[in-house]
Amino acid sequence: MYLKTSLSFINEFFYSSKKEIKNLYLKSSVYNHKISKLEISNLVYKPSLNILSCLVKYDKKKINIKELDRDNIWDNKLITNKSYTKLNNFYWLFGIDLKSSKQITQSIIEKWIDRNQDFTPKSWQTDIISKRIISWIANSEISYNESEARYKNKFNLSVNKQINHLINEITISQPVDDKLLSCTAIIITGLSYENEKYLKYGLDLLRNIINLSFDNDYFPKSRSIRQLNFYLKYFILIRELLKESFNEIPDYLDEIIFYLGKSYSTFSDIGQSLLFNGNHNSDLSEFNRYLSLHKYKFENMKKEVGGYAILKDKNCTLAMDIGSSPPKYFSNNYQSGVLSFEFFFRGKKLITNSGYFQNTNSKLNLISKSSAAHSTLVVDNNSSCTYSNSGSSNLINQVLKISDKNIVNEKNYWLIKGSHDGYLKKFGLIHERNVEYFVENRKIVGTDKIIKKNELSAKSFSIRFHLIPGVKLTKTLNNRSILIEIENSGWKFSSNCETINIENGIYFGNKNVSNENQNIYLSGVIKNSDIEIKWEFEKI
Repeated sequence: MYLKTSLSFINEFFYSSKKEIKNLYLKSSVYNHKISKLEISNLVYKPSLNILSCLVKYDKKKINIKELDRDNIWDNKLITNKSYTKLNNFYWLFGIDLKSSKQITQSIIEKWIDRNQDFTPKSWQTDIISKRIISWIANSEISYNESEARYKNKFNLSVNKQINHLINEITISQPVDDKLLSCTAIIITGLSYENEKYLKYGLDLLRNIINLSFDNDYFPKSRSIRQLNFYLKYFILIRELLKESFNEIPDYLDEIIFYLGKSYSTFSDIGQSLLFNGNHNSDLSEFNRYLSLHKYKFENMKKEVGGYAILKDKNCTLAMDIGSSPPKYFSNNYQSGVLSFEFFFRGKKLITNSGYFQNTNSKLNLISKSSAAHSTLVVDNNSSCTYSNSGSSNLINQVLKISDKNIVNEKNYWLIKGSHDGYLKKFGLIHERNVEYFVENRKIVGTDKIIKKNELSAKSFSIRFHLIPGVKLTKTLNNRSILIEIENSGWKFSSNCETINIENGIYFGNKNVSNENQNIYLSGVIKNSDIEIKWEFEKI
């Protein structure tokens, strides 16, 4: 334990020292000279705002620029990190009333440029820069048009320096999301300034991201549904920018959009978010309208997508994680919820996972990644995957493998089956799960098996079935079953398990927000032989 703590301290020390040395170089005149080489002249192509609408949720009430304190907007020393990011990425420009004063808008941008001519660690983070460039160019109607030559020169030089910095940083940037953001900013700059160097670099980077980030079935290697949506939005945005500016659309871009779109349709057709591996509740209605407006239509009839079994009819959806863990490099948002499942009945979610707390600086991030935060089996209070900190990420320590997969989807009978080795190395155990749904009887029947493979060292197991906040649970008098009330709909849970209880938990379904919820909690002792735990949910 002492050695582990010491090594962690040493790693953190070297990481901080390396970061500080790098920042000293980035702040130097040598680096400033390097990125100041002018590559662009004037803005030529100005994208239509409707192309960018997939990125930003517009408020119904538009902001009047006069309401902002342009003289002091950059002087707030007490601003939170979240508000600082929002202010400095300039995505708020998308909410500005186009009738607002161009002069005031441009004076705010100019003050920012004057204060940030050289690299600063906070305002020059790659994701902030990328969004800022995208927003400045996309909102050129108020950020650039009808301005003086002096301002345009400042604007162009600042864009140029920031893009050159992105190009320098992109090769060492780890988060794939940041790479794609930077890629988009570089491409939109190349298109808008008709700069072949930036455009070629951006498209080459785009191809590289696609080649490295997807499996053989064109699903993100991270297995993240949220990331799938993110990729699709930005790939379509880039395609629409190329199309509108009369540039050739690469075949590889059309290909990845086609396959991602098919996967997207499977998840979006459910109507609610599945809380697996980094996903949180999100409203996709605006993006769906965007797809319709730009004539994108996707369909998918597959029962397994990205390691998720998804069976559904007009009344129900049963979804289960039956995929192996992603490669370590892509595991930042992976949660140890293998063989967990979610169930919807008539638009209401009955069984859920706890969701994902995205902020990696919070201990809640690791809590949300635990197996206990999922509707699955836990051995000796250990998760099926363990994590270690790597800079700003919590990555898995070893790969988990799934096996014995089976999916049956008949008119009146559904089955999803799988097993995994997440507890094999430490405890010598395999976890196998069968989840059946009898359509006519409206009954879910499950079997969890703990199969002994090697010398047994584990002492206990637990199985949780998480429910969304607000669901009412009541234990029956015999303590052998639990009644579930969800918006005037009733279900009965029962099991052959030794102990059946109701437990308080934490729900992370909404991004970086924690709420109290309840779960059905089964527990028992692991003995020297295989164990079979049966349970069921029946509509009443």
